[in-house]
Amino acid sequence: MPSLHKIFSKYTGQLRSLRIVYYINNLLNAPKLRHNEQLYKKYGLEKNIFGSISSSDFKVSQSDIPWLDKPDAHEALVAHPDFQKFDADTQAQLKGWIDKGYLILKGFYSEAEVDELNKEVQRLLEAKKTDFNYTGRKVMDAHQISETIDKYFRYPKLLNIMNFILGKKIHPFQTINFIQGSEQRAHSDSIHMTSEPKGYMIASWAALQDCHEGNGLLFYYPGSHKLPYLMSDDFESGHSRWRLGTKAYAKYEDKIAEVIEKHQLEKQYFHAKKGDILLWHANLIHGGSPILEAGSTRRSMVAHYFCKDVICYHEISQRPAMLKHS
Repeated sequence: MPSLHKIFSKYTGQLRSLRIVYYINNLLNAPKLRHNEQLYKKYGLEKNIFGSISSSDFKVSQSDIPWLDKPDAHEALVAHPDFQKFDADTQAQLKGWIDKGYLILKGFYSEAEVDELNKEVQRLLEAKKTDFNYTGRKVMDAHQISETIDKYFRYPKLLNIMNFILGKKIHPFQTINFIQGSEQRAHSDSIHMTSEPKGYMIASWAALQDCHEGNGLLFYYPGSHKLPYLMSDDFESGHSRWRLGTKAYAKYEDKIAEVIEKHQLEKQYFHAKKGDILLWHANLIHGGSPILEAGSTRRSMVAHYFCKDVICYHEISQRPAMLKHS
């Protein structure tokens, strides 16, 4: 029986707002949620592992935050015995991560590697092995059906950097492939992929072609990761006991716009070259610029990674994250 997640991949109707639908899907995917039994006990969460979960369920603030989010991060970074193992460019980028909330790995993938990725995504689409989801922009989780994409998803050198940044073992979670730019409004990934304690999620964005103003540049707001996490109780989500607010995400985006204006955040653009990678903090505000040249492509691959031994969930849809454990 196909998961409701797959059924919903192109569905945009009212059923997406019913909590019971997600509960049923959770039951059908029980093996991917069983690990939460011990984690809920660890963090004092007295809830059914198949039910809804949100930030409001956590009554006690956790002191366990990522080590590079702590006040002594700069000193701790340079004193870490593994810091010297990175090359000079990566060391400089790691230092910038603390204050900016992102780092750039220029030319991380070779031209041949990028070409291999692009050809594989195109092959999957042409063979109808995968398709765009309801957004019409995103090819979700192609790593699950492609050894080639999975290879780059689990690229050892990349995982090593992310393990170092978060100080916990990384758990690869999700891939999204784009042919065109997302044109997505400013947001933080923590509304979509949330952890408790907060901050134990990290994202990578790989440029699979050169990016410019015409094809919709990725943008971000340096330092925005230091702001408080914006959760469902911080805006009019419309969530109720039985339903999710049908305009919750639009309301969230409006609230983010208010935060940007209030703090006078500086918008910067990533003029990426083919093979560059951007890593960003779970709470960095970012998005996709409008496509100015009609029909232009901006091929890219986004990957999200949770950490192991933390509770992982989706704040906007208030459901536990399904993690496949080998």
